[in-house]
Amino acid sequence: MANPSFTARIDSLGIEGDGVSRERGAPVHVRYALGGETVSARTIGRGRATATEILSPSPDRVVPPCSLFFECGGCVLQHLDRAALLSWKTGLVGDALRNAGFTVPAGIKATQSPPRTRRRMDMAVRRGPDGVIVGLHVRGSDEVIALTECHVLIPQLFTLIAPLQAVLTRLQGLRRIGSASVNLLDSGPDILLSSDAPLVPRDRTILAEFALTNGVPRIAWQLEGGRAVPETICSIAPATHSFSGATLSPPTGTFLQATIEGEHAITDAVLAALPARLPRSARVVELYAGCGTISFPLSERARVIAYEGNPLSVGCLRTAGAGRRVEVHLRDLNRQPVMARDFAGATAIVLDPPHSGAGAQARELATSGVPNIIYVSCNPTALAQDAKLLADAGYKLQQVTVIDQFLWSARAESVSLFTKTIATRRGPLVRPPR
Repeated sequence: MANPSFTARIDSLGIEGDGVSRERGAPVHVRYALGGETVSARTIGRGRATATEILSPSPDRVVPPCSLFFECGGCVLQHLDRAALLSWKTGLVGDALRNAGFTVPAGIKATQSPPRTRRRMDMAVRRGPDGVIVGLHVRGSDEVIALTECHVLIPQLFTLIAPLQAVLTRLQGLRRIGSASVNLLDSGPDILLSSDAPLVPRDRTILAEFALTNGVPRIAWQLEGGRAVPETICSIAPATHSFSGATLSPPTGTFLQATIEGEHAITDAVLAALPARLPRSARVVELYAGCGTISFPLSERARVIAYEGNPLSVGCLRTAGAGRRVEVHLRDLNRQPVMARDFAGATAIVLDPPHSGAGAQARELATSGVPNIIYVSCNPTALAQDAKLLADAGYKLQQVTVIDQFLWSARAESVSLFTKTIATRRGPLVRPPR
């Protein structure tokens, strides 16, 4: 392009957090620009640009707190006031539900996790001429930037990065690329490493020494790009975590809600969406149960029939659920959804599907006739697709809670209650899986 620089009036924020300008006809997504601003921008690709100067700033614009913001791809909206950020995410969820055909109730409850509370980190690892870098990708690039500063990670995880970088430098099994994922469990950091070559015996000794020195109960490893179950390299103490009084040993790399504040907000919203009075015999079906983040709090209100597709998570959930009102079934809901008829007799369905949504399972939910469906979403676009099926089936939207636990990202999570009035009748118990 002969003249890649231009002046743009920004109409709004797009769903990925970039400013959107429509002055040239087709939308242009401008990084680091906010709705209502006029900016100078430079073209970086088809329909994409980056702001080079803010000519007329939004009143919601703030100075990014992190010096790495314009390089690191971890955050995209540090230049937006946090209250405005939460309002924008609330709008994303509201728009998704309206697009699905619902009337959105006034006064959506919204909560936001504060800075430095993220208890999960997924780091890229690269070995180069100057040593090993542990950090995040530069936005839109394969290049990795060292994470020398972070305003989202809980301090206990951030302070682990430097010693982790030092120990990875010593590993023969790390030739060029790898990764490091860390969950902060109740028992301490739980680490899953990957590398592009097998670990040698000396590597295992080095990692065990690192675990002892840094109070890491467990380190597991897998070959970069491999699909095998991770191998536990060292276990100096039990790796444990608790949900609503149930203590479990989660599999390495298990899914945890990003912050404890976010976990509590989601759980509280789910419990608040249940009928106020539940008989002791009430059944709640939970789909995509994971290791029991929601299962165990639910079990204090009703009998839970939980479905999960990961065998390791199911084993963990079954062990921790022994003696509790949680019945666990292994089932890949993408390939074998629970059929509508098998929900008969359930008081409510709770689902927390992956980013892509519930897929075929959503169609069975819509025709189930279960009076209460509580949908935990991490993707407004997928929520709109699945919720439209519920709207078409006659469900009504009763309440919505928005949770921002991925601060300064474009991700918006929510808990929505959909209800449907059905004729009162005595139905069979929820049927067991086929």
